Amino acid sequence: MRLFKLWSPVFAWAGFIFYLSSIPYLETGLPYDFLLRKIAHISEYFILTLFLYRAFKNTFTLKPLRLFVYPATTAVLYAVSDETHQLFVPGRGGSPRDVFIDAIGIFGFYLVVRAFRRSTVKN
Repeated sequence: MRLFKLWSPVFAWAGFIFYLSSIPYLETGLPYDFLLRKIAHISEYFILTLFLYRAFKNTFTLKPLRLFVYPATTAVLYAVSDETHQLFVPGRGGSPRDVFIDAIGIFGFYLVVRAFRRSTVKN
């Protein structure tokens, strides 16, 4: 049951990302649609990395570097698979640039974790 509680958010969120990527011709119709979609990419992968970090941290005994590398690598591989998936969705396209934008969300999560750790150590 513990593993289910740790890993089900990872799979649920990955499923949500897959669902969004399956929507043909996904656009908001707003003038700043491009910016909104890129912010969505960053946010989606920030949250995925959060869930992965939590699951890896509480499932395995990992040194700090590996606790960064394993969730980040998993999230990047999922981003690549997501962009590949979009090649087969009408009106969508896979883009290495979007993987890079996803990586901003992944790295951003670690910046937040690092800042949080520093603030709690000082107090």
